[in-house]
Amino acid sequence: MNPLSLDPDQPRRDFLKKLSAASLAAMMARAPRASAETISQPKATADACILLWMGGGMAAPETFDPKTYQPFVKGAPVSKMLSTFPSIDTSVDNIKICQGLEQIAKVMDRATLIRSAVQPDLGSILHSRHQYHWHTGYVPPQTVAAPHIGAWMAKVLGPRNPVMPAFINIGQRLEGVGESEELKAFTTAGFFGSEFGPMNLPFPDEAMLAVRPPKGMEPGRFSNRRAFFQKLIDRNPHRDLMSDHQQESMLRSLENAHRLLSAPEAKAFDLGRESKETRAAYGDSRFGQGCLLARNLVENGARFVEVTTEYVPFLHWDTHNDGHEVVDRMHREIDGPIARLILDLEERKLLDRTLVVIASEFSRDAMIEGVPGSKAGDQSRAKSDTLEESKHYGLHRHFTGGTSVVMFGGGMKKGYVYGETAPERPLIAVKNPVSIPDLHATIFTAMGINPKTMYEIEQRPFYATIDGLGKPVMDVFA
Repeated sequence: MNPLSLDPDQPRRDFLKKLSAASLAAMMARAPRASAETISQPKATADACILLWMGGGMAAPETFDPKTYQPFVKGAPVSKMLSTFPSIDTSVDNIKICQGLEQIAKVMDRATLIRSAVQPDLGSILHSRHQYHWHTGYVPPQTVAAPHIGAWMAKVLGPRNPVMPAFINIGQRLEGVGESEELKAFTTAGFFGSEFGPMNLPFPDEAMLAVRPPKGMEPGRFSNRRAFFQKLIDRNPHRDLMSDHQQESMLRSLENAHRLLSAPEAKAFDLGRESKETRAAYGDSRFGQGCLLARNLVENGARFVEVTTEYVPFLHWDTHNDGHEVVDRMHREIDGPIARLILDLEERKLLDRTLVVIASEFSRDAMIEGVPGSKAGDQSRAKSDTLEESKHYGLHRHFTGGTSVVMFGGGMKKGYVYGETAPERPLIAVKNPVSIPDLHATIFTAMGINPKTMYEIEQRPFYATIDGLGKPVMDVFA
């Protein structure tokens, strides 16, 4: 963002305008063509991936990378505010995380903790730009609609179970919330086509409704569904804006959805089948119930499942006031469900082949917006150099210089820490920094996808990691 701009919303409008153009280009694009070159694929260490998305900017010093603890004292220098939660021991002697994550602490002996993930500040630290970048691997805007990382897995690997959607997104509303258009821009298969896009389940408790035939209609009545769907597309006033590839992909996605209606796997979407004890173990939040749903879906053959705490501006992890209080609540929301998910996957013999990733678009700091030297506009509402009100206690500003990512299962080392951030400000990665292309390359490699995998779209090469340059962090593999 230009700090001198008279209209602070202009970057957002420009961003949306360019994303809309890319989406239109994707609708008109012909089918992407796989590279003619033979690219060897790595041996997969995981068959499925669950991304636990902490939307809004999870502060690493308040969660998985504790620094010196500073309790609230009126008049204390903001410069002393590194962590507002004390550190606690975990099941691994040399790993400490923040108070409030006691259940996750007990399963850290199953985890690899990357403490040196970094992001560019992109000149404008908008959540939408960084979430788009993290989920697609590409900095927006692009001339084509970039596929979500889950769509890459659906396209390259295909479904694990032919009746189960390969890519499922849980917990994020795409209508009726702030920045919904920006969220839609990356929650998509992009130029791959609708059949590789996500099945969106914003409310886990209502997931069963998504796999239930319309009222009064049995699954068997869909025997002539393709002709019916074709009529729907033929009547679409915008059909001339869609290529044959996109229309055919939409038909296949609809057929896939209706194939699930009569399949036994549809029961996996019904949380009402779970015992009260099991549901209580995951908590009553949408995120907690989403973790339980993700467990069931992976057990029944889903390839990629994202579960989010949900990104809504100025809510949840998007802390610009009352940071400490809000993060304390978020600790309670994620702690039990994540630990329970890991233990359940392990008990079901699924953890070894399921990669579970905890990540966020960036971290937070009390003083620095972006990285040292950044000219990005200041998002913090605390304008004093000292703590005067409790609402300013907590790490509020967007910080891209050092972020934590946690990985469980899927061939990762157990009880391992990779990378390091500075012990004092600025809390930037000082050892083994991991960029988004390299992080994606690590995830893709675990799933058996070469980071150089390429498709040609509109005579342009498009890679799994930008320009195929992402390098997997092999040190984190067992």
